[in-house]
Amino acid sequence: MTGKYMTDPKCRLCGHALVEDFIDLGMSPLANSYVPHERADHMEPFYPLHAFVCHHCWLVQLAHIVRPEDIFHDYLYFSSFSDSWLRHCEAYTNLVAERFKLGPDSHVVEVASNDGYLLQFFKKRGIPVLGIEPAANVAAAAEQKGIPTDIAFFGVATAERLKAAGKNADLIAAKNVLAHVPDLNDFIGGFKVLLKPSGVVTVEFPHLLRLMNENQFDTIYHEHFSYLSFSVAERAFARHGLVLFDVDELPTHGGSLRIYARHLEDDSKAVTSAVERMRAREHQAGLDGLAVYRQFAQQIAETKCAVLEFFIAAKRAGKTVAGYGAPAKGNTLLNYCGVRTDMIGFTVDRSPHKQGMLLPGTHIPIRAPDAIFEAKPDYVFILPWNLKDEIAEQMAGVRSWGGKFVTPIPTVRVF
Repeated sequence: MTGKYMTDPKCRLCGHALVEDFIDLGMSPLANSYVPHERADHMEPFYPLHAFVCHHCWLVQLAHIVRPEDIFHDYLYFSSFSDSWLRHCEAYTNLVAERFKLGPDSHVVEVASNDGYLLQFFKKRGIPVLGIEPAANVAAAAEQKGIPTDIAFFGVATAERLKAAGKNADLIAAKNVLAHVPDLNDFIGGFKVLLKPSGVVTVEFPHLLRLMNENQFDTIYHEHFSYLSFSVAERAFARHGLVLFDVDELPTHGGSLRIYARHLEDDSKAVTSAVERMRAREHQAGLDGLAVYRQFAQQIAETKCAVLEFFIAAKRAGKTVAGYGAPAKGNTLLNYCGVRTDMIGFTVDRSPHKQGMLLPGTHIPIRAPDAIFEAKPDYVFILPWNLKDEIAEQMAGVRSWGGKFVTPIPTVRVF
């Protein structure tokens, strides 16, 4: 370990040596390390973005990581700026509150609770809540919404402290955080400690199978230490006495899973047929063998070529391109493909926390959405492609001057 940077050649789940490449995306800056204009000419750290697959437990992971405390201490990702995500979270709240009969006597804890985007819906139903969030600036936004928030990284020690304070949970929710965890065993072990005997854990994470099938290489970045299949998650939870008894497939983040876990000792929740179907599907896809992982790098090289061909053709035709969004995934894509301000003049984002900043590595300026209507570009390149329908609806006025939208994943599409 040197400063912020750590290299560990061993699997973070089972401890076996990492020797099998998954994908090497070269050197890249931290995907959420947005650059103030006044620091545009300063040196910027880049780190290896190289994923491996453990040939023992099949966890896909980065071996070279940046310490979490150097990523999440002052975070610029606020969940509440996506309308579709908020609708997803409200629907989830209604679903689990009814299914597990949560009410005023229940306690819901969310791990990585961000700005209170989810817990606000439980609070509206009169259900007591607690957020756990390591980024103090984001936690402050949650507190302003009246969401009590414990500023900490979650693991066994945090869970034991909260349990001792009487804050154990009927429901623990964790949305899109499992990939951000460097010590999976400590994190999942915390669920075991904090969960009440008849409680439920739900965890949502992007599905590795969808990532591979649809070339979603841009979801690989330093803040994501791991990339999980259902089968890997099932084995990881079993190591800590937790049983996955159900699974839902979700459209969020390009295709995610929601897993439901309970204590091994709790026989009140039968394992559903969806669990066996998911196991079988992943086995059929070859996720328990090396061949499918070794093919992935070839797919990504083709995707990179297609992205560059679009930008080169647009440039030679005298067309202008603006970006929409400043997501972490977009920074992976732009840096890997070498797309900078000569190809995209600027991008826009609804979050005021990002406006006025520069994208890491590429230094493409981030402006407010109105900038697109002022510039009237020929193409709007949607970086958060998983939100393409929401964005195209919000920005429908682009078509008034003949503008078109472009998405890069799974293949370049102009519409």
